[in-house]
Amino acid sequence: MDRLANTVRPYAWGSVTAIPELLGTEPTGEPQAELWMGAHPGAPSHVDRGAGPVGLNEVIAADPEAELGPEAVRRFGDRLPFLLKVLAAQAPLSLQVHPDLDQARAGFADEERRGVPIDAPHRNYKDANHKPELICALTPFDGLCGFRSPAEAADLLAALDVDSLKPYVDILRAMPDTDALREVLTAVLSADREAMAATVTEATEAATRLATAGGPHADAYAAYAAVARAFPGDPGVIAGMLLNHVRLQPGEGLYLGAGVPHAYLSGLGVELMANSDNVLRCGLTPKHVDVPELLRVVRFESAPPGVLRPEADPDGAEVYATPIDEFRLSRHVLPADAAPRPLPTGAPQLLLCTAGQVTLRGQGPATLGTATELRLTQGESAYVPAREAVELTGEGTLYRATLAL
Repeated sequence: MDRLANTVRPYAWGSVTAIPELLGTEPTGEPQAELWMGAHPGAPSHVDRGAGPVGLNEVIAADPEAELGPEAVRRFGDRLPFLLKVLAAQAPLSLQVHPDLDQARAGFADEERRGVPIDAPHRNYKDANHKPELICALTPFDGLCGFRSPAEAADLLAALDVDSLKPYVDILRAMPDTDALREVLTAVLSADREAMAATVTEATEAATRLATAGGPHADAYAAYAAVARAFPGDPGVIAGMLLNHVRLQPGEGLYLGAGVPHAYLSGLGVELMANSDNVLRCGLTPKHVDVPELLRVVRFESAPPGVLRPEADPDGAEVYATPIDEFRLSRHVLPADAAPRPLPTGAPQLLLCTAGQVTLRGQGPATLGTATELRLTQGESAYVPAREAVELTGEGTLYRATLAL
């Protein structure tokens, strides 16, 4: 097993203090948005097996079957299929959606065929993979996730009493659900920007007023008003009002599959995703919004946000159940008197300690350069190759990312 040296990404929406507090470091005064753990080529973790720091992506590329296991290579290729992050949002992230695997492959091939540079600001598909993701809250965590029912969205918009929103209310009440959501989202994102900016300003004032009035949607109005203050005049503010507002408590999670519009608003969480950069944006961003492609990818299905709570398994872990194979997230909460807890082997693992301290002990001879024992304290992480067997001891909380093989 290997201790990881990780990169912090300084995106503008990041918290100045949350990740430094987790890592026990001094804030730099600049936003620290995401701590990346894994082998993504954009910011791979580094390990040192005796010859100096080497990117985890290079280590895996040198011997994929030994590092990932034969079954993982057969099913997902010779790259680590998932990326683990700590995400710290102080301001809203862009309202966005991810393609499914077929859409990603077709979109990537089309842009490659047309010669769209991979780093072009208008490029939609950075790779040929899908990007399902799971967020698990470490602190109270606010987000928008999936469409409300059209009837509920109509009531929420109607209460704002903004004249320019009334045609959307009528559509949401008159048309079949899927058609209504498609029609309104299309209209919002295609509207004249100056007229929409005026609508957003009026809606912001009304949402601020309704947030203080109480009632069943007070928290949602407060969240939308905060989003609008961060992105004044942005059509994504009205688009976001079509979505469920959700507040996760520590330990709760959300799974976001293909086609589900979402935005993270605030909080600290552990995020696990398939190894992809494919994002189609709906708003709340100065970046490119490709409305036709977005509308092709979005699934216009209304449903509650589906908050996940971990379920205990026979090995003592708490597992967040998701419907895909590229990743599996579990949480190990170790009391002081716990017996050593073995981890399943045969697949690569990323381990992150978020509280206390946890010791990893190898159960067999280590590969050349890897450790036989590692102690992780809060904010520290490790990589365990598929061939290594490990048990846990200590008193703390550890998140484990692996494959669902």
